[in-house]
Amino acid sequence: MNILIPMNSNDEENASLVMTDEAKYWALVNLNEGKVQNTTFYEDRHKIEEFIDVVILASKNDYCWQFIEEDIPILIAPFQKSVDEIVEAFLFKELHELNG
Repeated sequence: MNILIPMNSNDEENASLVMTDEAKYWALVNLNEGKVQNTTFYEDRHKIEEFIDVVILASKNDYCWQFIEEDIPILIAPFQKSVDEIVEAFLFKELHELNG
């Protein structure tokens, strides 16, 4: 499973989730059986060739139509900021579904 996350940095330890228009990098987190296999950072999300299973956004007010048009499910991480926090919240189903 591949999770796409807009981030402010490509430093996995210190990067934070940001709004899509503020994203300097896009983290693509590959999960397998509930464990992170690897995290790859891209400056341009359109260069990602892997299938994206879900995108995590910082707010329901973030620009999301690009993902809706591509049929990519959207989850909202209202409090989680780091890759580790977001992945943990995803695994424990603590992220919110985008309504509408």
